[in-house]
Amino acid sequence: MKFNILAITLLLFYCCTSAKKEPTPFVKGIYGNPATLLDAGYRFDSLGMNAVFVRSISLNREFYNTARQQGAKVFVEFPTLNGKEYLQDHPEAWPITETGEKAEPADWFMGICPTDPDFKNFRQEQLKDILREFEVDGIFLDYVHWHAQFETKNPILPETCFCDRCTRQFGESIGKEIPGNMIAEKASWILENQDPAWRKWRAYILNGWVEEMGTITKEMRPEAKLGVFYCAWYPEDYDSALYRNLGIDPLAFSKIADVMSPMLFHQMKERPTTWVGDYVTWLGNLTQTEKIGKPLIWPIVQSHNNPGIISPEEFRQVMLEGSKAPASGIMMFSDQSLVENPDKIKVMKKLYREEIK
Repeated sequence: MKFNILAITLLLFYCCTSAKKEPTPFVKGIYGNPATLLDAGYRFDSLGMNAVFVRSISLNREFYNTARQQGAKVFVEFPTLNGKEYLQDHPEAWPITETGEKAEPADWFMGICPTDPDFKNFRQEQLKDILREFEVDGIFLDYVHWHAQFETKNPILPETCFCDRCTRQFGESIGKEIPGNMIAEKASWILENQDPAWRKWRAYILNGWVEEMGTITKEMRPEAKLGVFYCAWYPEDYDSALYRNLGIDPLAFSKIADVMSPMLFHQMKERPTTWVGDYVTWLGNLTQTEKIGKPLIWPIVQSHNNPGIISPEEFRQVMLEGSKAPASGIMMFSDQSLVENPDKIKVMKKLYREEIK
């Protein structure tokens, strides 16, 4: 009897102790090249920041060490399917439209054919190099979409990619040889006869990229988080372009990644500041984040003055909207916009040190 009472007492003590675990700190970060803040004389810790999201091209040992010393976790943006530089020497990876022509650059962005095996190997080796050199807290995949441009009020949404490799792989996936001798003939047949299967296959290709990059990340840095920056459209926006053209299925991404970071750039998309909070709520409901505890939702909001001007008060509003539950982190684009306007620095510092918990 005494033994049973002791066992129960110990069990209750354990349960009570476990229940008092400290909550995970809300992630308060900045995206871009955060070293610009350091160069301007600021410290991450004095600004209330506990995380930096640095472009891979801006990551170096000095910055990494400084961020660590100032109490900031280091997450690295990885430009997954941005193919502009690679295509200069590898035209075989160029995305092809339904007419059989090379796709034009979509404004400043130039995507790539996601099925090109050499490009995938190229990106995987780049990721491994980062993970070998730095004990990063996470990798955030960027540009995980088929060639298109969505960071504008008038999206550029070409139909790609209909190269021989893509049409062959798609044919294999549906168990059919795609009829036609010319690319345009094959593309026309696909769009007229297999459009739903074509869209599903394209999303499958992107999901595979996320899975494979996640596998590499977890094998080399088991504690590191896998995040995804992605276009924050609702499924019905622009005639369902998120899925139809970009190939993005947010729910599928959320089942693979640890963190979802919707790109809530309200001014670029001519949306009100309240849209930021509405989208966070929608994403939480879609993924049931609060119920199942994953994925984490860490939005990225706009401070950047292009297009238009984001005032300090407007910046404050989108930061508050983006940090609403079920979000457990927030960051803004970009560091340069803060350095250029000290009032925005003051807004961020007050939010991070006093208001966002």
